[in-house]
Amino acid sequence: MTDSKDTIITEGFSCPLPIMDYDTIQLAHGAGGKLSGDLIEKVFMPCFGNETLEKLEDQATLSPMKGRLAFTTDSFVVHPIFFPGGNIGELAINGTVNDLCMSGAVPKYISVAFILEEGLPVADLHHIAVSMRRAADRAGVLIVTGDTKVVDRGSCDKLFINTSGIGEIPDHVHMGIKRIKPGDQIILSGHIADHGMAVMTTREGLSFQTQISSDTAALNHLVADMLKASPEIHAMRDPTRGGVATTLNEMARGAHLGIQIYQDRIRVRDDVRGACEILGIDPLYVANEGKLVAFVDKQVADKVLKAMRENELGRQAAIIGEVVAEHPGKVVMKTSLGVNRLIDMPIGQQLPRIC
Repeated sequence: MTDSKDTIITEGFSCPLPIMDYDTIQLAHGAGGKLSGDLIEKVFMPCFGNETLEKLEDQATLSPMKGRLAFTTDSFVVHPIFFPGGNIGELAINGTVNDLCMSGAVPKYISVAFILEEGLPVADLHHIAVSMRRAADRAGVLIVTGDTKVVDRGSCDKLFINTSGIGEIPDHVHMGIKRIKPGDQIILSGHIADHGMAVMTTREGLSFQTQISSDTAALNHLVADMLKASPEIHAMRDPTRGGVATTLNEMARGAHLGIQIYQDRIRVRDDVRGACEILGIDPLYVANEGKLVAFVDKQVADKVLKAMRENELGRQAAIIGEVVAEHPGKVVMKTSLGVNRLIDMPIGQQLPRIC
C-alpha cells in the first residue's frame, strides 16, 4: 500500500509514514506502555489530530448542541481491508456519517476504536488512518476520541473498526418510518450493487474489462441539498447490508404499507450486472455504501429529484416507485416483462463481510 519513503497526499492533507521501532503491530502496541504511546504519537495524532483530540483525555468534551441529538454506532469487519474504490477506514467514516444523516442530522463528531491483529503492517494502518482523515475532512466531521486494542495472530482478520457518531438534527427536520404515507415517491440516488460487487470480485479474484469500484461516500452534503429543496422528505435509509430489497422491505413492514417499484427504473452498471450474473446474485440484494433511498411527498418529489441531480452523488437519481395502501408490509416489483414479482427479505447471508 505504501513504503517508508511514501507520503500520502490527499486533498491538501499530507502525512509521511512514521519511523517506528517495528514495521508490524506488536501485542505491546495495545498494552498501554511505550509502544502504545508511539502508536498514538506517530500514527494516530498526525492523522486525526484536532483541538479536542489533542487533549488526550479518556473522553471528548463537546459543546452543547442547539437541536435534537442523533447518535449511532457501527462496526466494520470488511474483507479484504483494501478494495477498489476504498478501504475499511474510509468505509467506517462514510458509513457512520451516512447513518446519522439518514435522520436529517448534520454529522459533527465521530469516535473510532481499532482492534488490530498482531503482525498487521504499520504501513497499512497508516494508509487507513490517512484515508479516514480524508473521509472525515470531506464530510466535515471531527474524530474526537478513540481506543486501540491488539489481539493475538488469528484472533481477528488484520483490522476491525468500531465507530460511534453524533449529529445535530435541525428543528425543521422531522423524518421517520412512521411519517411514510401512501403516494410518497421513492427516490434512489444512483446505481446499485457497486460496493458489494467491488468487495466480492476482489475477494474471489474475478477480473472484467473494467474494474468494479466501491461507491463508498459520505452522503451528508447530498442530504443537505435535498432538505434545502424541501423539508417534506418523510424518511431515508442507506441500503447497505441486504441492499435495496432488504431496505424497502424493512420500510414497508415498519410503516405497515405496501411498496411498488419498477425494474426498468433501477440502474445497474453493466459490469456489476455481469458480476452478479456470474455469482448468481440479484443486485437488489447487494450492499451499497454511497447510495440512499428517500420517501418523499409526491408534491415535491420532482423538486427534490432535481436538487439531487445537481449534486455529484445524485446525478443518476431516479424515482423508482411509490408507497401504496395495497399489500401492506410487502414490496412488489413490476418487471421489464410487465409482470409483478414479490421482492422478499433475503434468507441467509449472500455476501459475508462486505462492511
